[in-house]
Amino acid sequence: MKAIQITEFGGPEQMQYVDVPDPKPAEGQVLVQIEAAGINFADIYSRRGEYPGPALPRILGQEAAGTVREVGPGVTGFAPGDPVAYSNVPSAYAELAVVPAARLVKRPAGLDAKQGAAAMLQGMTAHYLCHATYPVQQGDRVLIHAGAGGVGLLLIQMVKRLGGYVYTTVSTEEKAALVREAGADEVILYSHVDFADAIAKATNGEGVHVAYDAVGKTTFDGSIASLKRRGYMVLYGAASGPVPPVNPAVLNAKSLYLTRPSLGDYTVTREELTQRAGDVLGWIAEGELNLRIEHVFPLAEAADAHRALEGRGTTGKVLLIP
Repeated sequence: MKAIQITEFGGPEQMQYVDVPDPKPAEGQVLVQIEAAGINFADIYSRRGEYPGPALPRILGQEAAGTVREVGPGVTGFAPGDPVAYSNVPSAYAELAVVPAARLVKRPAGLDAKQGAAAMLQGMTAHYLCHATYPVQQGDRVLIHAGAGGVGLLLIQMVKRLGGYVYTTVSTEEKAALVREAGADEVILYSHVDFADAIAKATNGEGVHVAYDAVGKTTFDGSIASLKRRGYMVLYGAASGPVPPVNPAVLNAKSLYLTRPSLGDYTVTREELTQRAGDVLGWIAEGELNLRIEHVFPLAEAADAHRALEGRGTTGKVLLIP
């Protein structure tokens, strides 16, 4: 089969389109014919060697959708031909992948492979952020960075479903139009104004209840400054680079909470996985949650897809098609 593999860590140039042996499902595993794979910033961190993962040489990717080709011994609940999706399983940038049956979910009727691959990781991330890490309540003021990104657009919609008031940051007027369409209440062009100042003015100095921040280094201090007393700083990514060490006294100034969550800890059990995935995929299939899939690349052009994502040249979800 064809796959995107790295033999050493580094830039997109390390990504090689190669032939590798077809995987075989072992006990409890399912062989999936991949029809679409999702690209996430976690893949970039993996390529750079900043995230743990399989030993080198490493096939990148951790999210895909497709069709069951074969089930391994002991697998029940799945059969060849089933439409499925998954996330948080290595080696998705390929034509085939073996996936633990416990981490696989069936796609609901009407949801195609592109939608499935676009929804799993980013959709469940948005879900746990606003339903579990900081459960948004009616009337809460919420700051969402990178609102026009894949998680951002879904998170805006979910927060609005919960009754939150959304402030979001974007870099261009084009992206501002996208987040307004998703339901954002106030849009801050951080390329034109200081977002922390804008939040202070908009909230009469009170600040927001929670900041959902996947940008990291360049936004962390401003996000902290934007919080109300006993507010929540939810740092779930580092698109601009890792945040330097933080003195806990920074939090003491307003009795703030700081957390660095990850999806794996919010889908620990099979029940939790199917509940989150069921909500997200069901809402999309029913038209209650809108996906934006604007950038689709052939698998062979995965390096170009990484360059586009790193260069902030994308909105919504970026997909690879084997």
